[in-house]
Amino acid sequence: MIIDPGKLLPLSFYANPEVVDVSRNLLGKVLCSYIDGEFTSGIITETEAYCGRNDKACHANNGLRTDRTEVMYGNPGHAYIYLCYGIHHLFNVVTNKKEMADAVLIRRIKPLDGYDTIKARRNIQNYRNLTNGPGKLTQALGIITRFNTVSLSQPPIWIEDRGIDIDEASINRTPRIGVEYAGEDAKNPWRFLVSDP
Repeated sequence: MIIDPGKLLPLSFYANPEVVDVSRNLLGKVLCSYIDGEFTSGIITETEAYCGRNDKACHANNGLRTDRTEVMYGNPGHAYIYLCYGIHHLFNVVTNKKEMADAVLIRRIKPLDGYDTIKARRNIQNYRNLTNGPGKLTQALGIITRFNTVSLSQPPIWIEDRGIDIDEASINRTPRIGVEYAGEDAKNPWRFLVSDP
């Protein structure tokens, strides 16, 4: 699989010290995978930011280090993929710089390339339910935890800027989902989503 280097997101995009900005700016970018000989992609339409400091919703809050979260303390522009409820592979983008442990969860995409492969992997016919959740989109793109820590600048997983403009009026900002355990931090409006993508 040959990638157009002119479309790849530069390291500076991921190295932005403001994880909330990265989360917003990922909307409209294209998440791509080349796995098992199949090329698939989707336009990112929903994200959530997680900050490694003073954010109880973050897996690595205030220096918490485990085997699972160690990749979050590494270089920006890498994948953090973990298993949720033992079945859902959730894909995150590591941002900021080493030791900061910031990441953005990709929650939804709009299928773009490899539609037939996406449908076969998901084994459903309802278009709206193909990739409208973080576990659904990883299944659709073939992303699983064995790709944890890979660089996002080359196959099997990478992100492109194809010049897709998202109308500012269609972007909604809300608190994150399913992080009630984080107390006051659960109210942070760090979820971004595009209306009717």
